[in-house]
Amino acid sequence: MQIGVFIPIGNNGWLISENSPQYWPSFALNKQVTLTAERYGLDFVLSMIKLRGFGGKTEFWDHNLESFTLMAGLAAVTTRIKIFATCATLAIPPAIAARMASTIDSISDGRFGLNLVTGWQKPEYSQMGLWPGDEYFGRRYQYLSEYIQVMRELWETGRSDFKGDFFTMDDCRLSPRPQVPMKIICAGQSEAGMAFSAQYADYNFCFGKGVNTPVAFAPTVAKLTAAAARTGREVRAYALFMIIADETDAAARAKWEHYKAGTDQEAVAWLVGQSEADKSSGADTNVRQMADPVSAVNINMGTLVGSYETIARLLDEVDTVEGCDGVLLTFDDFIKGTEDFGSRIQPLMKTRQHVEIG
Repeated sequence: MQIGVFIPIGNNGWLISENSPQYWPSFALNKQVTLTAERYGLDFVLSMIKLRGFGGKTEFWDHNLESFTLMAGLAAVTTRIKIFATCATLAIPPAIAARMASTIDSISDGRFGLNLVTGWQKPEYSQMGLWPGDEYFGRRYQYLSEYIQVMRELWETGRSDFKGDFFTMDDCRLSPRPQVPMKIICAGQSEAGMAFSAQYADYNFCFGKGVNTPVAFAPTVAKLTAAAARTGREVRAYALFMIIADETDAAARAKWEHYKAGTDQEAVAWLVGQSEADKSSGADTNVRQMADPVSAVNINMGTLVGSYETIARLLDEVDTVEGCDGVLLTFDDFIKGTEDFGSRIQPLMKTRQHVEIG
């Protein structure tokens, strides 16, 4: 099983709560988390991109670093762990993003990959005059398909003359090119997102579902596998889970209940309002799931709550889902959570017993 950490590039991580650990994003914080992950033999770290937060009492995600520059810095201070940045494709032209990725490929000596997002929160882009109009909601993946084709041409051949509805290249050049093929991630859960992943991505991040239901995401992986079969490509899934661990199941459950009791309702209301702005997509998009009132306190991320032994057992169950290569983890407290995972959970996992530490 491959293990990654969704590092805390935004304030307060993924808990929209007044009762959860409150922290400010910084290079120092993300460096500590990443070096801990590398020391314990974890496989990769990924940072998101968020250009405007949800507000509320916690000012949730109102404070964020930038993904490419953060990951360039982390690439320079690590030696083994893979590094993934997220590209806000509405804000960065594909030829520039391709060059930035090639640069971090050089810094990391081939350990860099890219997560591509279409952009679902209109105010992130309208605040800069970059929102192309609400019709974009229905054309996001056509836009992204052209975007990745431009990037692939530049990475593979060093030039592009791509002509499409959204992008026009005129003998566009790129050198140096990446030393290894650039791995691409997409987290789209909708039919359009899955079709894009099947055609262009190497990995798709699937939302885990529920609390202590480690294989509930299996139908999403099956949907991805079916989409990939139609394109004749292999695309692997990683499940996204939040870990809330403690010495006992009862102690971990008490923390989880405490976090839920402090839900920042104002910030959650902003998230729900943004999810309703898209009138074109169906009910299966990421943002629809994120805004579900069932567990909006942690954006409806699949959540594993329990003792270190319980978490290890539940993560081993995740590995039984056919087509799933591993997990992307978040924690309530990233510094303690990453340390506890490496030292107290990972050694108990049958799927991680042969990991090289140090």
